[in-house]
Amino acid sequence: MKKLFTFLAAVLLTATTYAQVGIGTTTPDASSALDITSTTKGLLMPRMTAAQRDAISPAATGLMIYQTDGTAGFYYYNGSSWEGYYSKNEVDTLIANLQTQITQITNNAISVGDFLQGGVVFHLFEEGETGYVAGQIHGLIAAVADQSSGIRWYNGSYDTTGATGTVIGTGATNTTTIISEQGPTETSYAAGLARAYTGGTTHTDWFLPSKDELNKMYLNKATINTTAAANSGSDFSANNYWSSTEYDSNTAWVQYFGNGGQGYYDKVNTYVSVRAVRAF
Repeated sequence: MKKLFTFLAAVLLTATTYAQVGIGTTTPDASSALDITSTTKGLLMPRMTAAQRDAISPAATGLMIYQTDGTAGFYYYNGSSWEGYYSKNEVDTLIANLQTQITQITNNAISVGDFLQGGVVFHLFEEGETGYVAGQIHGLIAAVADQSSGIRWYNGSYDTTGATGTVIGTGATNTTTIISEQGPTETSYAAGLARAYTGGTTHTDWFLPSKDELNKMYLNKATINTTAAANSGSDFSANNYWSSTEYDSNTAWVQYFGNGGQGYYDKVNTYVSVRAVRAF
């Protein structure tokens, strides 16, 4: 009798281990581990902020959540980072941008003022500048709208970050340096906000422009404004804009887009505008 009970327990355990689970159905599909059937309700994923999502450690490959802040939507962990799911409209925009880019590159016709990769071309690299490649066209793109009309430069107390690059081609390095010094918060300070921008494209390498890159944007602001307005963007405001160039432990360079004047402002207590850029 004892052997019989042992045998039956083993059979029951095996059936339980390999059975499908059904919710709303008594006949779950044999190919599924979980089969939910309903015509009046849906499946509700865990909802959380980006910070809460990033705090999941370790995250399993394939883990899914719904992010409620920033670029809200469904995200999954690919084994090394979180990826978002794109809507049909976002995919259509990506395809249109790529088609425009391919056409322009094929025709060797990229010029200042073109709409490219989600932004407006405002500078083409020249020989001697970081990013210049002989026989190729590369340059800088401005976002079509401001990311903020009032945000501070530093995410905490006064400190020297070492982001001192001023010339064209140094903004990206400055931005990375600032973020590595000031921590992972993406939207509470200028460089983090610029890097968090995506602009409706798959590019995640936007940055806060250096002092000279910011000036180049100012010199071409009328052209940028025209193209931005034609692509759901907006004009530069007659306000100060942050650069990624640090002046000292207390201040960083800004430029006034009313008359082009440059100066340096307090990092912590001054809130001015941000317009992200990227290189192509």
